[in-house]
Amino acid sequence: MAEKMKCPKCGADLPANAPSGLCPQCLMKAGMNNSGKDKKAGPSELSSADTTSATPPGGFEPLEPKELAEKFPQLEIIELLGHGGMGAVYKARQKQLDRLVALKILPPEVGQNPAFAERFMREARSLAKLNHPEIVTVYDFGHTEDGLYYFLMEFVDGTDLRRIIQAGEITSDQALAIVPKICEALHYAHKKGIVHRDIKPENILLDAEGNVKIADFGLARLLDKPTSAYTLTQSGQRMGTPHYMAPEQVEHPKKVDHRADIYSLGVVFYEMLTGELPIGRFAPPSKKVHVDVRLDEIVLHTLEKEPELRYQHANEIKTDVETVAGKDQGANVSHKRQARYHPSTSAEAC
Repeated sequence: MAEKMKCPKCGADLPANAPSGLCPQCLMKAGMNNSGKDKKAGPSELSSADTTSATPPGGFEPLEPKELAEKFPQLEIIELLGHGGMGAVYKARQKQLDRLVALKILPPEVGQNPAFAERFMREARSLAKLNHPEIVTVYDFGHTEDGLYYFLMEFVDGTDLRRIIQAGEITSDQALAIVPKICEALHYAHKKGIVHRDIKPENILLDAEGNVKIADFGLARLLDKPTSAYTLTQSGQRMGTPHYMAPEQVEHPKKVDHRADIYSLGVVFYEMLTGELPIGRFAPPSKKVHVDVRLDEIVLHTLEKEPELRYQHANEIKTDVETVAGKDQGANVSHKRQARYHPSTSAEAC
């Protein structure tokens, strides 16, 4: 019988299926210790709904669980997890299956657009077909009699990457374990023609076993008006998260493709390694913290302003990150670029 692996930091047994370098106990502790910084934050938080930058002033007030239960008799509505510009998320239980789920209610105003119903059904069917271990599963979708559109999704009992980063507990080894999992999910979705459009730490979840899950695939596009990829709200804000948006999402929104997700992943990767965002004229990661200099090449390649100069596919990032992580310590990363200082313009443009 093989001896169980233990976390060198806390001594806990590591699950056999935990990604290399990730200790679920350490990650959960970091997320829980930091949860007090945000209203409604906690280890069961599913989504970025309470942190989206597009929240209209004084807008969307979520229903209380008791009120919502009247609209969903098949569910036991347990608690509100978070809310914001992209809707509200509730922890619920399917009574018949005795299964915990996450219920996402979209902002009520989306149903006022006559064209939304058809677009919702089309996009939701595509999202429900995503079947990947690193993507939060959509179980059901639809709308209530009074016009509330919703998704019923897999409930992830864990924390999100935002809280772990804020707690300052993430190591470079953990970042090198998390990023390939994100890449696997993105590559799978991109092959099916689905672009996330809002990759950020709040949408990257880690469950109690250390598994990585991406939430809210395609939601930014679904909640947008058909005439533009990122619409303006009445307050003049763009739907999306400015610091993580690729330049073309701001400058040429109709031309956005899967490479926008690659840029956003680069921002997240930089933030995981350094604890900072790559805003303005920023230093490569190895100039900020003690990490392998080859990571500079990878991160800067993802953050190229022009999509044609970035990695073209997420699996290319995965290959290079795994090379640095130790599968072939003597190898060079595939693109063999010289690491350099790189000006980012996406945040300034917003």
